[in-house]
Amino acid sequence: MHVLGINALFHDPAAALITDGRTVAAAEEERFSRRKHGKRPVPFSAWELPEQAARWCLEQAGLAPSDLDAVAYSYDPSLARPAERMGLHDPWDHLRQEYARAAPDFLAEALPGLDPAKVRFVPHHVAHAASAGPVSPYPDCAVLVLDGRGECGSHLAGRYTNGELTVLATQELPDSLGLFYEDLTQHLGFLRSSDEFKVMALASYGTPRFAARLREYVHADDAGGFRARPVPWADLVPPRPPGGAWSRDHADLAASAQLCLEEAMLGLARWLRERTGEDALTMAGGVALNCVANTRLWRESGFRHVWVQPAAGDAGTALGAAAHVAGQKDTLEPMPTAALGRGWNDAELRAWLDRAAVPYEEPADIAETAAEALAADGIVAWFQGRGEYGPRALGHRSLLAHPGKAGNLERLNAVKGREEFRPVAPMVLAERAAEIFDGPLPSPHMLFVHEVAADWKARIPAVVHVDGTARIQTVDRAQEPLVARVIEGFERRTGLPVVVNTSLNTAGRPMVDDPRDALECFGSAPVDLLVLGPFAIRRGKAFA
Repeated sequence: MHVLGINALFHDPAAALITDGRTVAAAEEERFSRRKHGKRPVPFSAWELPEQAARWCLEQAGLAPSDLDAVAYSYDPSLARPAERMGLHDPWDHLRQEYARAAPDFLAEALPGLDPAKVRFVPHHVAHAASAGPVSPYPDCAVLVLDGRGECGSHLAGRYTNGELTVLATQELPDSLGLFYEDLTQHLGFLRSSDEFKVMALASYGTPRFAARLREYVHADDAGGFRARPVPWADLVPPRPPGGAWSRDHADLAASAQLCLEEAMLGLARWLRERTGEDALTMAGGVALNCVANTRLWRESGFRHVWVQPAAGDAGTALGAAAHVAGQKDTLEPMPTAALGRGWNDAELRAWLDRAAVPYEEPADIAETAAEALAADGIVAWFQGRGEYGPRALGHRSLLAHPGKAGNLERLNAVKGREEFRPVAPMVLAERAAEIFDGPLPSPHMLFVHEVAADWKARIPAVVHVDGTARIQTVDRAQEPLVARVIEGFERRTGLPVVVNTSLNTAGRPMVDDPRDALECFGSAPVDLLVLGPFAIRRGKAFA
């Protein structure tokens, strides 16, 4: 059975393909179109489909649209209500609903040969839930979904047993933890539905002195739900103009909102743990990308395991919608990896380099070449295998650097054109992580923060955030042997079993995806070495 999942209505349009219960491919449209998040989440863009991502998924499997058994669309317009009845100010939301109802015909036009009758609407939060529970390592589990909004809600809590979802609680709009955080993001001068992670980073620089006031607007209840109503932010702190300097007041407001978010999520998770008795909690929805809150849930909710969908935002609903439909007939396999996007073989990469007419070499051991450059304090653009599904670079489309040089945080933020308060992440071999980092292990998807051991903070200062934590990625040598050998080679040269890893892109642009993107990024950013598969391109030679 072939099921193509589609996310299109709000933001982060994406496509995913499940064949006979196995995830074959998944990709976000932004990686093809080179538009960050694919589009803005406004009603006038709701008609736009992830056409390139969908076509690629089919090509990857050697399928035509007519071969599909179903197309699962991660929104059900029959469940929606007029925006004003949900307490939302969105005067054009009716246009969004019209586009959703017309999605079968739009998809049939985008994918010639597709029978529009094969399109099935999947409720948005059910799609989020199915992107977590049934494809996680814990098929029998509790599931928690939190985001900005779906058809008429912002939350789902339930459990999966034998592949079946039982919904235990939902939260209707206008209460929304996602919209609460989006509103703050905009108030702090960042781009809403895009830059929420910047607010999380900024929160570490403040103290939560506004928390008592915010709790009047945001808190969990005792029935598996919560209250999260619009906050008069300007009564607390004046807005920061986009691009303006941030103040201690802005950081304190971010810290206060972050604390209230964590408290509300913790209340929801504890209620769910008590209701289900499950050991494992799986999570999805954009709020689940808040790695600080995720770690607090791991420490305090009572669940033994917490697993977060790597593409927890709306992009992941493409996979979830496909999983929900496919799971009604096939037994679903766990998501094998986040590396579900495009890839190129060595001959194809060589052809790209020959076409670009740049000098390159093919070293005997590319991992050792990268490790040598890193030990010499070079910045390495690392392009290997299939691209990642979700917002985190996990060793396939990464910028790597030396963690022992404190200046490399500022250096990398300058290379990428990012705010100075933004942290970068450490990669560490899974078997070495526990001696350096305290937190949920393994952590292969960079979705939790870990306390850095006291005797390591001075040794790897580039990856230690202002609050003494790091958002780590553990590397399993069986799954990522080449990255593991880079880390080993770096340790032999420096004594440090950690390498800096941040996404291979510059500010405001999607993560690099194809070889052309990698070459363009290398040409425009001061990166010392580009590793493209087995090939190495050195800045001194390429720009001699």
